[in-house]
Amino acid sequence: MNWSEAAIREASRMGDYGRVVRLARVDARLSQRQLGEACGASQSAVSRLEKRGARSYDTAQLAQMAGHLQIPPHLVGLADHTAVMAARRDGTGNDVERRSLLVGAAAVAASPAVSKAPVRQARAAESGQAATLRVATTAFRRLDGSTPSRQLAETVLSHLRLTQVIAQNAESEDERGRLAAVGSEVASLAGWLHWDMGDYGSARTWYGSAIKAARRGGNSLLAAYQLGSLAQFEAYAGNAAQGLSLTRSARKQLGPGLPAIADAWLLGVEALAHAAAGDADQADTALAAAARKAERIEQEGAPPWPWVFSFTEAKVAATRVSCGALLGLPRWISGAQDSSAAVMASGHDKQRALLMLDVASGHMVSGRLDGAFTLAARALEVGLRYQSGRIVERARALRRSFSGATPPKVVRDFDDRLYGVFL
Repeated sequence: MNWSEAAIREASRMGDYGRVVRLARVDARLSQRQLGEACGASQSAVSRLEKRGARSYDTAQLAQMAGHLQIPPHLVGLADHTAVMAARRDGTGNDVERRSLLVGAAAVAASPAVSKAPVRQARAAESGQAATLRVATTAFRRLDGSTPSRQLAETVLSHLRLTQVIAQNAESEDERGRLAAVGSEVASLAGWLHWDMGDYGSARTWYGSAIKAARRGGNSLLAAYQLGSLAQFEAYAGNAAQGLSLTRSARKQLGPGLPAIADAWLLGVEALAHAAAGDADQADTALAAAARKAERIEQEGAPPWPWVFSFTEAKVAATRVSCGALLGLPRWISGAQDSSAAVMASGHDKQRALLMLDVASGHMVSGRLDGAFTLAARALEVGLRYQSGRIVERARALRRSFSGATPPKVVRDFDDRLYGVFL
């Protein structure tokens, strides 16, 4: 099997490890039944794994099948096949420990050289403590899509403290710089988790820590990413001027010739800030530019670290949906819905719920109450399942936008579900 062929690399980059297994199985001329028998699993178990898409996996089962097919561990998001299986056999590995061995394929391909960008990228072949800590960080970022932030936050903060202690004891300046970069990634994840929990004060604190750590590590790309992350947070919080200022700072950090993924992503953040300010024309201009830049991302190869998840044209369309919700422009929402379908079908439940609420707001502005509150109710259920304060507050905001004297049944049912919810 040629592990560098396009289909394998694309499936791995998207986190669709089941497809990687299927491609390798077909190349090995094995049926699902034969692979299952070799790994102690049923044919239906193999079928379910191959169809799982970009979701969380049973790491022991994935490692066993990938090991039998001789798939390089990083192509299925694993640090090592044998470590995962050993943890399952001796019973010492709990679920979090096994899942922490997951590695995003984009993190392994962490940083192809970008010749035009004046940045110091993390190396794919990087070894030592920094690389090991980054593996766990990437795993936690992927778990965010299917795990309540309240359950992850404590573990992530412990991981951050461990990273900081190891950085303090590092012997060389280079190693301290690499560990500072890892600490920046962990702090940024802590900011994201607290944002999801609705704790905006802590979110700002951790995003600020992420920016300082990235600068301390001398990593321009990572510092720009963290500035953009805080800009995105401020745009959604309604602080348009601060969002735009932070976006400009991120661009200044990178200088000319920045990677297409950074350019497209920052243009999307800029569009959100313009939308928060009520400037539809500037938001539209930024979104159009983001779409053009997104077309170039594939030409540059795998997305550079620290983007664990790729930024695609579908995500530009999803950003237009969000901008349309902020601006109260239903035509933007309906016009971009088809193009953003890949995001709506993604395995990240919380992101999908937020996008549902944006679409629901378009229905609300257009007077389609049934559609608005049906979608909002589905999103609310996700928010409650994952205890996401951000999703629940967005659902409450949608409800406040309805001011009719006599709410119809769909609204009353929504009120009943919201009643007594405290997150």
